[in-house]
Amino acid sequence: MKEDRVTGCLLEVIALTVADARAAERGGADRVEVVSDMAADGLTPAARLVERMRSAVDLPLRVMLRDREGFTIDREGVACLARTAKDLRAAGADEFVLGFLTADGRIDVEATTALVEALGGARWTFHRAIDHAADQESAWSALHGLPGLDFVLTAGSAAGVPTGLPVLADRAARPPTGVRLLAGGGLRTEHVPALRAMGVDAIHVGGLVRSGWDSPVCEDRVRALRAHLEEQ
Repeated sequence: MKEDRVTGCLLEVIALTVADARAAERGGADRVEVVSDMAADGLTPAARLVERMRSAVDLPLRVMLRDREGFTIDREGVACLARTAKDLRAAGADEFVLGFLTADGRIDVEATTALVEALGGARWTFHRAIDHAADQESAWSALHGLPGLDFVLTAGSAAGVPTGLPVLADRAARPPTGVRLLAGGGLRTEHVPALRAMGVDAIHVGGLVRSGWDSPVCEDRVRALRAHLEEQ
């Protein structure tokens, strides 16, 4: 399995199918985020899909753990996802994507920690639930020290990167904490120079490299984006 790039900008591509993962790899992606049902903004994929992707590509597979639309979860949901995580690990998942909020918009540290304990030490991303938190400063503080957390996926705004660029700039300018900023959510090619100038060294794309969610990842679009990133 390939490791993340040491230099340059990490490029993560959303993959819903084996064909997506292959196109992402051929185009120069560093990692794929494996999800299902983008109509619900990305839910947990089937273990069989992960198994087939693991056989098809050498890229790290960072797999979504989210069983319903929205960002809240109850104890039963956590227990179910914990069982699912173990099945996904057995199927070849290398890493994960997860994160939950309480009903009043705070980071649900209890639920998130309980699920992280089921990951077997795997690294993971806190996903865009962060953009929907009631208080951003408190939310980011609550993530500090969670075991295995190495990326936070954020657009800087619930409305997406076009609106969130100033917030991303502020966040990128802060002292390193060991958790990397992964910029994504409505990201377009024209945002890349600004993000790279801020010091953002990891981006996440889905719609940008396909014609629509019913269309496959386009290898040529991934390759063009990879080249654009390397030019910055």
